[in-house]
Amino acid sequence: MCFKGISGWFAGSVLAVFALVVAAPAPSAPAAPSTLRLYVFDCGVIRGLAVTMFGFKEGEVPPRDFAVPCYLVVHPKGTLMWDVGVIPDSAFPAGGGPVTQGISTATRTLTSQLAAIGYKPSDITYLALSHYHSDHTANANAFAGSTWLVSQVERDAMFAPKAAGIMQQDSFKALKGSRTIILKNPEYDVFGDGSVIIKSAPGHTPGHQVLFLKLAKTGPLLIAGDLYHYPEEATMNRFPTFEYSKEESAASRAMIAEFVKKTGAQMWIEHDAATFAKLKKSPAYYD
Repeated sequence: MCFKGISGWFAGSVLAVFALVVAAPAPSAPAAPSTLRLYVFDCGVIRGLAVTMFGFKEGEVPPRDFAVPCYLVVHPKGTLMWDVGVIPDSAFPAGGGPVTQGISTATRTLTSQLAAIGYKPSDITYLALSHYHSDHTANANAFAGSTWLVSQVERDAMFAPKAAGIMQQDSFKALKGSRTIILKNPEYDVFGDGSVIIKSAPGHTPGHQVLFLKLAKTGPLLIAGDLYHYPEEATMNRFPTFEYSKEESAASRAMIAEFVKKTGAQMWIEHDAATFAKLKKSPAYYD
């Protein structure tokens, strides 16, 4: 038997297989849907925040955990990632979570939840953050290849020489070189057909914003960022102690309340655990 020939054949076969693997194209993103979709991801939980931080006296409302959602909007013309979590995917060990950092815990990475429905960060057309607080920006650097939608005042605050409170500048530093659209008007129509609108709602931070969607089956929906944290903030007229401007927040709340009334939209308070518990989570979606 000619071992030399067998050895040569084996080596050649290995090289051929390797060449096929290298040449194989990377999986492409799913085909664009015919109508708008919204995916909700579980990006963690925050525990132990005192109610006094949100303008309440002890005993006025029960303390509760805060949900940390992330959202993917899938439109026939592209995709929008809205808010990106409290714990960076880089903090997870190879075997997976959960991971706890301070008072925050996450059980799954954002990228794994995207992958489960066929997307990679590089597939995302647009990135928008409700605001710069660190419980919304943890994985922002992963989307530096997307086009970032942000107001000038918020961007300036994010890259100020001295970081504001509740901010981790390292979590979004790669966005400084990203393609960026500066939002100059109170409303920005992301895809040009009125179905995905970013609305300015400053006060919690200088450039805080909310997201309005027109979904064919679900109907109009407003994802409210941190306009509120507790539903009782609205009914009891309370504000967090760490607002950038309570006056601007009050004006934004009044404007959004009128907008919700006019459009008939349901409003999701992002951190409200009771609301979040009822939502369909990815891979299910709203359409």
